[in-house]
This record gives sequence, structure tokens and C-alpha cells, in this order.
Amino acid sequence: MLKKINEAAEFLAQQFGNDAKIVIVLGSGLNHLADEIITQKVINYTDIPHFPVTTVEGHEGKLIYGKLCNIPIIAMQGRFHYYEGYDMKQVTFPVRVFKAMGVQTMVLSNAAGGMNPLYKVGDIVMITDHINFFPENPLRGKNDNQLGERFPDMSEVYTHALLQKAGSIAKSLGIPYHKGVYVGTSGPTFETPAEYRMYRILGGDCVGMSTVPEAIVAHHGGMQCIAFSVITDLGIAGQVEKVSHREVLNAANMAGKKLQSIVKELVKVI
Repeated sequence: MLKKINEAAEFLAQQFGNDAKIVIVLGSGLNHLADEIITQKVINYTDIPHFPVTTVEGHEGKLIYGKLCNIPIIAMQGRFHYYEGYDMKQVTFPVRVFKAMGVQTMVLSNAAGGMNPLYKVGDIVMITDHINFFPENPLRGKNDNQLGERFPDMSEVYTHALLQKAGSIAKSLGIPYHKGVYVGTSGPTFETPAEYRMYRILGGDCVGMSTVPEAIVAHHGGMQCIAFSVITDLGIAGQVEKVSHREVLNAANMAGKKLQSIVKELVKVI
């Protein structure tokens, strides 16, 4: 694994250099942020050694190096999911590669179902904590101390200082937001009404099929992490409705401009 990580990191360093210290995963809600990046180079995942290939509609499968608000960044257009058939080492492989390149901060975004009765479609949630319902932990197996310690503390996976900065930015821009707990599940099915009720009882505010593995590995590697959910459907008691992937993408795009504004300002102060 370490050999593969280093080979991919060396390849990307030759293409991009090592000046980017921030990676942004352009999940649902941030996909149009790519239009704001002054692009210097774009590489397809298929051209990067050992990278998986995304198979999900709306995930383009490209790595962008450029500047956002004059700050060097790397952006992922498309992520990898457990439900696609990849194991957790593959799902989180890019995070390991970015860490090897010297990246210090990871910004994650996703589409999520809202379970908190205060949430409505189009709301932005800053994730303060998560509940891991994936059947496999990305740190399972032999630990390499070069990547991180065997038993990482999980009391602050989502960096408090970044959450405070993002909250101040949202308030200054007049953008309402929530703070909440994200439940990570394997998918690819959306939740049943009973599952929504269970996750809510356990303390979840929103639920989705990504983010948790990436955040765990970023934290394991000593990176700062912040994550945002865009609420694209509701699983609130008495309000569970049928939902499709197309409807999720449409709702995410509608809320995307607000989230993009927050992230652009956040990049300036990280």
C-alpha cells in the first residue's frame, strides 16, 4: 500500500508540484465550484497510478490543480464509494496520496437525507461528528505507523477551529446553516422509514453514503478536516417521500451556490 501511495504521489507531484495544501472533494453541492477554479492542469483518474475509477452519475472522475481565490488547491471531481464495489482501502486511497503530497486540510461535501425535524431540502449542515454504519473501517488490517497511529483518538475528527471559521463566514454572508451529526451508511439503497427513525433515535441529524471513510483516514494521517452536507431529501417522521438519484442531484445543485460561497471564503482563511 505504501509503495502504491508513494508512486501515485510522485506522479501527481510531477504534474502539479507540491504547493497545494488544501484538497476539496467536489461532492454533490460543490460540483460547480470547478468553474470557479483558475485551472492549471486536469488529470483523469484513469491516468493516475493505482487510482480507482468513479462509476456514479454526476462524478466526472478528474483531478483539478489550480487556484481558488488565488490559493493553490487540488479538487476531486468525483469520489469513490463503498457501494461501487471498492474496499475501504481503495475508497480512501486518494486521501493517503494527498497526505503524501503534503496536503494539510481536506474539505468534504456530500448530499444527505435530513432526519432532524428542523431541516428542510436545500439546507446546509456543517458536520460536527459522525456515526459510522459502514460494515468496514478503512483502518482495519495491519497498521503502518508511517500513515498514522494504530488507535487514533476520534474526539475531534472534524476540526473545531475550521467549523468556527466556516460558521463565522456563513453568518457574515447571511447564509443560514445547521450543525449536525452525519450517519455514514454503505448504500446504495436509500433509507427505509424504519432506518430513518433508528438513525434519528441514535443521535443522527443527516445520513449519506460517503464522507465518513475519507474523514477517518484524513484524521488518521493528521490532516485537518471539515465536511458539509446539503440536505436533498427528508426522512423525518411523517415526511418520508420517495426519492431518486436525479432528484438528489437537482436539490444539491440548487443549494450549491450557497455552499460554494462559504467554501471560497473559507479557503482564504485556512
